[in-house]
Amino acid sequence: MLEVQNVNTFYGKVQALWDISLTVGEAEIVALVGANGAGKTTLLNTISGLLQPASGTIEFMGQRIDGLPSHKIVEMGISHVPEGRRLFTDMSVHENLEMGAYTSRAWKSRHETEKEVYGSFPILKERAGQLARTLSGGEQQMLAMGRGLMSRPKLCIFDEPSYGLAPIVMTEVFDVIKSLREQGITILIIEQNVPRTLEIADRAYVLENGRIVLEGNCEKLLEEEMVKKAYLGL
Repeated sequence: MLEVQNVNTFYGKVQALWDISLTVGEAEIVALVGANGAGKTTLLNTISGLLQPASGTIEFMGQRIDGLPSHKIVEMGISHVPEGRRLFTDMSVHENLEMGAYTSRAWKSRHETEKEVYGSFPILKERAGQLARTLSGGEQQMLAMGRGLMSRPKLCIFDEPSYGLAPIVMTEVFDVIKSLREQGITILIIEQNVPRTLEIADRAYVLENGRIVLEGNCEKLLEEEMVKKAYLGL
């Protein structure tokens, strides 16, 4: 579904990604693992069009998307739920969700999609008329995820979805991510909770200093000494 080949990305004259190549298959959950500053968010932003690669190619469902503006990439079926939620804080829950359905394809089915989002996050239905800034941290994260789903994506990109959440809410977020895959939505995820992420993911890539240094099946990666020491505390 997604193929990244030899991508290099810069911030001005400073190179942040070095010859990154990865693939994401249909209905997979693929994780990006690495320390802060490794380039994970930069890679997600490059895929979703928020940053443009200096070289390399990105294909989604057989079509080149590198060089396209981000709104065109959303229309093609990629939704990006960014780190920090980035909600419209002075708009209601319902209004935030509608903002996620701004493409013509998604707008036509927004009422049906909103019902599906409320099915995944029942608390949002209770809070539909409430301003986003008045929600708890967990509820805001659910709203950010729900807004991302309103575009009816084929591929959902999540950047640190459990950051700052209480354990019980974190469990709920991971359960929703697993259910999305069961619904046929492909997932690419960055997550600080590496053990939990590798439990639900099919494959993972380990980034260090803007380069992929390890990749493979999650069960095997959990046995790698480098992963145990750096990310599992073993």
